[in-house]
Order: sequence, then structure tokens, then C-alpha cells
Amino acid sequence: MKKLILITLIGIISSFAFGQKNISEYKSYIKKADSLYEAKDYKNSAIEYQKAFDANDGKAYPNDRYNSACNFVLAGDSEKAFYHLFYLAEHPKIKYKKYNHITTDSHFNSLHNNKKWDKLIQLVKANKYEAEKDLDKSLVAILDTIYREDQTYRKQIREVEQKYGRESEEMKKHWELINEKDSINLIKVQKILDEKGWLGTNVVGNQGNSTLFLVIQHSPLQVQEKYLPIMQEAVKNGNARASSLALLEDRVALRKGGKQIYGSQVGRDQETGKHYLLPIENPKKVNERRAQVGLGTIEGYISNWGMTWDVNKHIERMEKMKDEKK
Repeated sequence: MKKLILITLIGIISSFAFGQKNISEYKSYIKKADSLYEAKDYKNSAIEYQKAFDANDGKAYPNDRYNSACNFVLAGDSEKAFYHLFYLAEHPKIKYKKYNHITTDSHFNSLHNNKKWDKLIQLVKANKYEAEKDLDKSLVAILDTIYREDQTYRKQIREVEQKYGRESEEMKKHWELINEKDSINLIKVQKILDEKGWLGTNVVGNQGNSTLFLVIQHSPLQVQEKYLPIMQEAVKNGNARASSLALLEDRVALRKGGKQIYGSQVGRDQETGKHYLLPIENPKKVNERRAQVGLGTIEGYISNWGMTWDVNKHIERMEKMKDEKK
């Protein structure tokens, strides 16, 4: 679902025209579907997704269609899950090609022994090959491996925590594994950045370009500070996304004791386990700043963690945290 999926939608969403009446009804169903997913009511969540698509003559945003496939699998309906996945892989304006993502997405583990899965993955792999035919294949291969190692173990965090507990030895060992992989990946990415600069999608593709950001985003502060101005220049030159840069700027600002600008960084209460937004500069204007860099609303973003946006409560919480530090 949204917390786990990293699908690049730039250049895709514009291909799916929605009527104003349709999009309002569509979004209403999608919102309900997301809430039901969070409540682990997968069957009814899948039904709401289908209502959204039906309300819009079968059209859907690719990310929503992918999420619906996740729900149908969890609800025990593999046929509908395959329908939506094949739709993504075969549609000429989408041609889903996130091979590394779909093959590591644990939502689909139960489909792996189905003959349709092999056919689907071959389609995705072919789409990936076609999209990358003019890229630097050696660098794409290196970044593919790095991406898998960066994301695979992070996707398992929730599962490990639910099985063993947040403070368990198993959870600590899992984080040690993630940190070890991060250190190795950082050496490789720094070598690429120092020798070749911040490579754009025309050289390493969307996923390769995203991988450069992910590894720096997960690196120590001094490394982030080193590459922040390089990424800022890359955004100006069209070699990196402004939305990704916003996340890095937020993380650096918080690590240096300041406040984030775009509200991308989420904290977790150690006692209750509940999530909350870390301090934001002028929170009443956060949606304006998010829109400027291509990020969705703060309301939609934090709903992925089961939170609702109340700017006054956020300000009160930040004041309380500030007083506690004193």
C-alpha cells in the first residue's frame, strides 16, 4: 500500500483524464478504501476501490490500481488482483516496469506459485528492458542492486515489529542489517556521484535516479550536507526531482536542530507507539510549500500513518515538546 510502494507517476497521471464530478466521487471511494485497509478490512477495502474505478468508467490512477491489487490478494481474490496487475503491465500508456519493486512486494507472495505470475513478471521485465534500452546499462544494474538492498529490508520492518515487538532483539538485529547494507550502498553511490555527478533519468532511468536520492536520504548528516547543494543544482538542471529534494531538505533541517519545511518527516512516540509530525516551520502554510515542489497535501500524506491534520494541535504539541526540552 502507500506506505510501502514507491511508484513514479510523473508523466502517467496526466494521461488519465477525469471529469470533475467523477474525480470527486472517485476520491471519496479511494479515501474510504484506504481507511478500511488501515483497519485491516481488506475485503471491504477492495470493494471500495472497485466502486471508485466503476464511478470513473473503469479509469484509475496507476498507484490506486496497484493498491487495489494488494487489497484483492489480501482479501483472497487473486483473479481480480491479477486483472489489475496485468492492466498496469499491458496498458500502452503505463507499461508498468518496476520489476524490483513488484518482485519484492510481500503483498503478492501468495501469487508466486500461480502460472499467471510468471507471465506477469515477464511482461514487467520486458517493459523495464524497453524503457532502459538507451540507458547506461552497467550503472542501471549497479543501482538496481542497491535499490533492492535499500528497500527490501525496510519493507520487512513492519512485519518484524509485529511478530517480535518494537524493542525486541530481532528488531535490533534487523536494524543492524539495514545499517550494514546502508553503509555498503553509500560507498557505491558516493563513488558514482563523485565521479559522474547527479545522474538524470536519461542516463540511469527513474529508479536509478531515485536510488541516488534514497541512499543519501538514509546516510549520516555530514554526508547529506555534502550532497545537498549537489542535489539542489541537479533539480535546477532537471536531473533530480524537487519533491525528493524537499524530503532531504526536511531531514537535514531537523537533524541540525531546526524545523522542517514540507512536513515530510514523521516521528513516533516511544511510549504510545503513535506517529506524529515533527516540527514544521509555519505549519499553516505547509500545503502551499508542498504544492510548489509537487507534493500532495499534508492531509493525504499523513493519512498513510493513520493521522489526521489539525494545525492547532500540531502547534500545541510542538510547544509542549519545546517546554519539555527546557
